[in-house]
Amino acid sequence: MKKVTNIRWVIAHEPVRLFYRSAKDFESSLNKILAESNSDEQISVEVMTPSEYSMKYNNGVMITKHDLLDLMDQGRVEMTQMYTTWMAEKYAPELLAFEMPFIFSDHDHATRVLEGEIGEKLLSKIQERSEGKLRALSYTYSGGFRCAIVNEKVSTLQDLVGKTMRSNRNPVAQATWKSLGAVPYVCELEEISEKFEGELIDAADTVFSRVYPLNHDKYTQSVIDSKHSLFLTTMLVSDQFWNNLSDHVKTIIKSAAVEAGRIERKETIEDGAACRDQLISEGVDVVDLSVEDERMFKEKTARVYDEFVDFFEPGLLEAIKKA
Repeated sequence: MKKVTNIRWVIAHEPVRLFYRSAKDFESSLNKILAESNSDEQISVEVMTPSEYSMKYNNGVMITKHDLLDLMDQGRVEMTQMYTTWMAEKYAPELLAFEMPFIFSDHDHATRVLEGEIGEKLLSKIQERSEGKLRALSYTYSGGFRCAIVNEKVSTLQDLVGKTMRSNRNPVAQATWKSLGAVPYVCELEEISEKFEGELIDAADTVFSRVYPLNHDKYTQSVIDSKHSLFLTTMLVSDQFWNNLSDHVKTIIKSAAVEAGRIERKETIEDGAACRDQLISEGVDVVDLSVEDERMFKEKTARVYDEFVDFFEPGLLEAIKKA
């Protein structure tokens, strides 16, 4: 009789479809590796939204994404997936290196970094700094390269100067838009529609694959496809849960997380391309950076590197760029 290991995976963020798919990719990779290894162990992954978890495991008391880290520490949730910037804010500020403007030249470059020595070293900081609460297993895109959606017709990067730009709360993102002359407005991705509706923002830093799931298309007349940074997430496992696993199962889970990350990154790139095409078909102006605009953006964001010169350990940014 096979030993069964149960994993409760709670989805942390909207849009649910993207994160649900990542969890199912992980489950699929697990089953594939188990079958190939003729293992006498079985791993079951139960993927739930916070509300589903609340009804089944929390006596109907609702939880939010902000409760998940505590629940993992308590051994009540085994796995989840969270924005890498959250991990940077709470445990490993070095992860903000991946937010630096134009740090990645393309997807192949990103893969070399994320799956290589640099990526693994930064993942290990989460386990180290969380004092044994969490272990990060791999990176996923959750959107890929970023763009800027705008609620009016624009044709160049210069048109964003002076506009109020939704930014996430990490300081690198805010500094990036300030360097261009935009005015950062910090809010969650899920709040973008509300802020457009209230005329609190003119534009929003986001990714193509979230435009339709979060209904941002209703406010989008133009998109500046700036590709200035990657939107990353991390797959996380409770260290309490991890430490009770056999070495064999640990190896399988780690391999499945890396493989699921690869699958999710590929799927997200395809999602983004499909969304881009749909926006164009609906009359939205999707603007690629001209050679001049890209050069100008890189020159202006060079000051972000100056601003954070003492923030990262010496050589980290250069090592990422050269990988």
